[in-house]
Amino acid sequence: MSAQELVLRQRTEILHALCSSGSAEHLDQVLDILLSQGELVPEDYQNIQVPGRSLYTKTRQLLDLVHAKGVDTCVLFYAALKQVLPEGQGAGFSFPGIGSNGEEKEDHPSTSTRTLLAQRPSLVSELQGCVEDALHALVITGHFTSADCNDVRLPVYTPSQQARRLLDHVRAKGESAAKVVLRYVQQKQGSGSSLNQENWTPPKENHMQTVCYQKKLSSSVSAQSCFLSTYGGTSHMALDDIYTEGQLELAHYCGDVHGPLGLEDVVGAVGTVNKEADTVLVSGDAGGGKSTLLQRLHLLWARGTLLREFLLLFPFSCRRLNSERQDLSVKELLFDHCCWPDREQEEIFQFILDHPHLILFTFDGLDELKHGFSDEHRLCCPTQRAPVQILLFNLIQGSLMKGVRKVVTSRPEAVGPVLKKHLRKEVLLQGFTPSGIECFVRKHHSDPAVASKVLASLRTKNALLGLCHSPVLCWIVSHCHKELLGCGEGSPRTITDVYLMILQHFFQHRSSPKSTTGTSWLQEHLDTVLHLGQLAFEGIGTSCFIFSPADLETCGVTEKDICMGFLVQSKDMSPTRSKCFEFLHLMMQCFFAALYIVSSNNADRSIISNLFEPQNMRATGLGSSSCFGACSSSAGKQGQALNGEAASEERPNLKITATFVSGLLSQRHRSLWLHCCPSAVTEKRVRQVVRCLSKGMHKHFKSIPPPVDGEKKSMHAMPGFVWLIKCIYEMQDSRVAKDAVSKLEVDHLKLTYCNIGPVECTALAYVLQHLRNPVGLQLDNNSVGDVGVEQLLPCMHNCHSLYLRNNSITDEGIRKLLATGIHCDSFRKIALFNNKLTDACTQHFSHLLKSRQDFLSIRLGNNNITEEGAKQLAEGLKSNRSLKYLGLWGNKIGDAGAVALASALQSSTSLVWLSLVGNGVGNAGAGALANVIRNSTSLEELWLTENCITRSGVECLVQALKENTRMKSVWVINNDLTLEEVEDLRQRESRLTF
Repeated sequence: MSAQELVLRQRTEILHALCSSGSAEHLDQVLDILLSQGELVPEDYQNIQVPGRSLYTKTRQLLDLVHAKGVDTCVLFYAALKQVLPEGQGAGFSFPGIGSNGEEKEDHPSTSTRTLLAQRPSLVSELQGCVEDALHALVITGHFTSADCNDVRLPVYTPSQQARRLLDHVRAKGESAAKVVLRYVQQKQGSGSSLNQENWTPPKENHMQTVCYQKKLSSSVSAQSCFLSTYGGTSHMALDDIYTEGQLELAHYCGDVHGPLGLEDVVGAVGTVNKEADTVLVSGDAGGGKSTLLQRLHLLWARGTLLREFLLLFPFSCRRLNSERQDLSVKELLFDHCCWPDREQEEIFQFILDHPHLILFTFDGLDELKHGFSDEHRLCCPTQRAPVQILLFNLIQGSLMKGVRKVVTSRPEAVGPVLKKHLRKEVLLQGFTPSGIECFVRKHHSDPAVASKVLASLRTKNALLGLCHSPVLCWIVSHCHKELLGCGEGSPRTITDVYLMILQHFFQHRSSPKSTTGTSWLQEHLDTVLHLGQLAFEGIGTSCFIFSPADLETCGVTEKDICMGFLVQSKDMSPTRSKCFEFLHLMMQCFFAALYIVSSNNADRSIISNLFEPQNMRATGLGSSSCFGACSSSAGKQGQALNGEAASEERPNLKITATFVSGLLSQRHRSLWLHCCPSAVTEKRVRQVVRCLSKGMHKHFKSIPPPVDGEKKSMHAMPGFVWLIKCIYEMQDSRVAKDAVSKLEVDHLKLTYCNIGPVECTALAYVLQHLRNPVGLQLDNNSVGDVGVEQLLPCMHNCHSLYLRNNSITDEGIRKLLATGIHCDSFRKIALFNNKLTDACTQHFSHLLKSRQDFLSIRLGNNNITEEGAKQLAEGLKSNRSLKYLGLWGNKIGDAGAVALASALQSSTSLVWLSLVGNGVGNAGAGALANVIRNSTSLEELWLTENCITRSGVECLVQALKENTRMKSVWVINNDLTLEEVEDLRQRESRLTF
């Protein structure tokens, strides 16, 4: 039998041999060999390796192509197969008689690009351990851009796939790039190890000046980044000793990437939605670790361990740019505000203009600018002067310095659609995981015993553990560990509690030993609170975060007040300016502003009502002060024209301030204000807050549209709803919470893409537990995690459905969730698509199915459940008589798992819908599921798309359908069927969907 005939006859066996492991490596190696022999041309290779196409589909296309090319190609294909497959793996099929390499190919005149193809298998082997060095060689010789590098580095690629991707890009670049790679490999072989980047030189022009400047810039950046600068650098800790990674995720519109993102992915190609844009946005809540993340990126760049494709990195703080009153050019922005070249300024700036792909700008705290983002004032000339905000906006949108990569941080509330259309991608920083909290606390305390006590205390204080998801709150809790360990039952529960704890901590540690304690500590330091509170209050209103000596004098701030530690000296931009100050953190400034509103007798009576009314935020009077001239002045007419955009930037700070006001006026803290202002004034302020919260909630409920005919009433949360919930939680008054939801009459509450983390889950549970009727709670595409799941447990009795798709939940979170949910009679549906679940979670679902004969729906798609997990679920299904919907799409249960489920479901009288899409199910699984179709009296839909079922397996389904007229559809799209087989089977059974 010829090799061509064998390719047809042994098609299924070959597919299994190349694809059954789930890895594409064997297929890729076969393609390498065929490319090197000239049996495949690059166009054939590209037609097979289409991004997003499944491994089985690619292999089928290769088999079709090899067969079409004839006997000689089939012989060489078998030779490649024999060379690639491990010994014994090809035992299931016959190899034709072949020589060692098939027919010898005629040598052609060699070029570098042809050599890349002819030596492809060996080049892949040489490059896969040193892709980074090869990329660096291509970048500094001008052949690769950072976009090319990012495309090669995609985390979905294995090292060998990255090497192949690099070779594909190089071949497209032409002879010059191919010579660079071949020369690199030759030198690597000669040295016996990866080449140091110092052996390669950047473009010749301005070389010496640029290299000298790069060394000075990296030294400056390293010096600014080596110690933790967040929280005013009060910890005096090396960044290496304290840095703890937060959760990084792509924004929902940037695609679906499995697995966590790393620091390298912030600027990398993964998640890119607009390749023409240069700006990456890192968004996250205040105190979420954005500034520390940028600081880490800066330090790793300066050391040469990350972002190696960028020769120069320029870091900027938007907070400090706020204070710049002069018009600037790009050159002045770079050199005056980052690092001044010792000589040849013009030549270095020209190098920057000529090589934008080697340059990275970072802008920290876009939300702290006085002016909201606008793209109305265009600026294209890098030497033209303009107000700093216009310069910044044109850099972000790409009108200036096109090709230079920019990374910008901001809170999500401050980012509108005008800015988003100029983004390359958006990365979300979601705070600490439970392991991150433990890691941070242990790093913060040099004494392991103290760290263990703090962690043990946190584990017994569920609400406080949820708050520690936020890095700034975790820092405060760690900093105040003595107060935490001594608080007993009165442990902090709210964000306000935590900030009051650090307020008391600072006062008591900076006061004389004879100072009093207890509630009188605030009375003792009331003057300081009022002075700093007024400073913070006025600054929030004018978006001012850096204060001059004149600003401090206007608010009565004394040297004693400064010594308390809440203000720290700002890293000023110019040595000619006087010493300036800023609060430890923006959240601390908001907290002091709230303290001023609550404790001052001079605060305007309308401030509270205006603070909670978004449409009145411009009327709060916060920005009406005549002080802070440096902060609030506009830079010329263009600056004044942008002033109206500032509202969006002010709102997040005002919302944080309002949240603190709610907490400070809670019943548990009202005794603090007895000596500050009359009780009647405090009670009036409390009533104002309660009235505003109730009014805000009811306004949301009134906006709920009537239900569509045949559907139940649902509410999709509008912006501000979660904020109101958090304010209600801060008040810690069950009467307020009960009143807030008294008029909520919906069957479904939708809070998708609402930036819900553990802190928000705590507040939601506190309020929703007072609902009169259970609801379906939809929290898809948030950052709930295991900690958030635990925070939701108090409201489980009021949830008939819980949707937690794409929330980074693990088996441990499910264990706790189901341990409570199993006792909640209303709870009957759960959806957990795209989390981090494994077989370990299925024992808990099995127990749920055995215990609850009224549970209706379980959807566990796109997790990591194998045949063992399917067998566990089957044990529960055997005794369950209520489940209607079971979704296991995108797992790995295989034939054995499908057979186990089918055996358990054969006598089911309740199951209506079953999805096993993309699970590696073959003919054995299809045959077992055919028996379910044949015997079930309830099943209506079966989804078997994207599996590896052949005609014999589908024939079993056809025969079963003949015996079941109630079945509506069986989906078998993209299985192992030819076009002719599909057409024939479609004609025979119309309920099969191909």
